[in-house]
Amino acid sequence: MGRSLKKGPYVEERLERRVEELNRSRQKKVLKTWSRRSTILPEFVGHTLAVHNGKKFIPVYVTENMVGHKLGEFAATRTFKGHSARAAETSAKPK
Repeated sequence: MGRSLKKGPYVEERLERRVEELNRSRQKKVLKTWSRRSTILPEFVGHTLAVHNGKKFIPVYVTENMVGHKLGEFAATRTFKGHSARAAETSAKPK
């Protein structure tokens, strides 16, 4: 369920202030953040945010298409190791 329109998008205040500071000084630094639940705002476009996935920081370059999505959507938390070869062989053989 999404957030109500009356409340507006959730963005961590500290993250928003840091991006505003970069915009004012016209700098392009990588900002580290743990706030995966923050919504991407139009002010974030063109910046690189390092989003924590629980183990390390994943650099995410924000484009216009990402506005309205959450930061956590672009930093996967789980790694797919692949299916076992033995299970594939047994299911493929006819009985």
